[in-house]
Amino acid sequence: MRAVLCETWGPPESLVIKDMATPAPEAGEVLVRTRFAALNFLDTLIIENKYQVKPNLPFSPCGEFSGYVEALGPGVTGFQPGDAVAGFIGYGAAREMVICPASQMIKVPAGLSLEKAAGLFVTYGTTMHAFRQRARLRAGETLAVLGATGGVGLAAVELGHSLGARVIACASSAEKLEFARKAGADEVVDYATSDLKEALKTLTGGKGVDVVYDPVGGQLTEAALRALAWEGRLLVIGFAAGEIPRIPLNLALLKGCDIQGVFWGDFVRRSPALQAENMRDIAAMAADGRISAHIHRILPLENIAEALNILKRREALGKVVLAMP
Repeated sequence: MRAVLCETWGPPESLVIKDMATPAPEAGEVLVRTRFAALNFLDTLIIENKYQVKPNLPFSPCGEFSGYVEALGPGVTGFQPGDAVAGFIGYGAAREMVICPASQMIKVPAGLSLEKAAGLFVTYGTTMHAFRQRARLRAGETLAVLGATGGVGLAAVELGHSLGARVIACASSAEKLEFARKAGADEVVDYATSDLKEALKTLTGGKGVDVVYDPVGGQLTEAALRALAWEGRLLVIGFAAGEIPRIPLNLALLKGCDIQGVFWGDFVRRSPALQAENMRDIAAMAADGRISAHIHRILPLENIAEALNILKRREALGKVVLAMP
């Protein structure tokens, strides 16, 4: 099989493709013939040794995939060779054959394409965990989404809308905001041309927003925190802006609000039953069209550097996916 390998820390152009032996599944594992592998912003960090997870070299980037079951390890039930499946393994999926624990896979329901199924775990999985287990988002609450057209941002707009929230999409261009409206946003804010705090306050009649979903970080985080309502919740998703903000904690005191970390990767490990429930619901929502699982581009495995650079430049409107031969 062919595999993309990170042999030295560096930019996307430093990745190589090599032939490797096909692995055999062990107890509790499934061997999957990969059809699609979905990339995320974290993949641009992990190959440069800038992510909190630090694999031993060499390794394959990309944690999400879809394909067909090739073989089962001892003790695996619920799957059969030939089943269409999708899964998440953290990293290692940019290859033609993937080993995945059976507990971290789902069957792809009828009506959901494999290319869309590949990209559900990190973006929608993170977001469903953020809304259900962390913020406990309720129908009728106001949700502000920063970076609303990236992978997790788009997922937050769509899931927030599906869960009955009033969604305010925040992004940096008119084109991106129009895309967010089509995804279900009720209101939009261009934070490249307007003051984020004042805009959110205006759109909520001075009350402030109930929940902020923040995958961006940088200067936007404090502005969004200042726009929270009493007992609001700020969801810390990531730092796509490249800067981890320093928050004046007196703001949390004065607003009686919560700053909530969302570490989905550890949630998957600690709460597999809740994670499985979340993913089954997400797959069903994607199959019946309640969420779009929108794909920005599909590129061949050989073009992984191009795909990762789209994410680095924050150009993607939705997911960037690699296709196997």
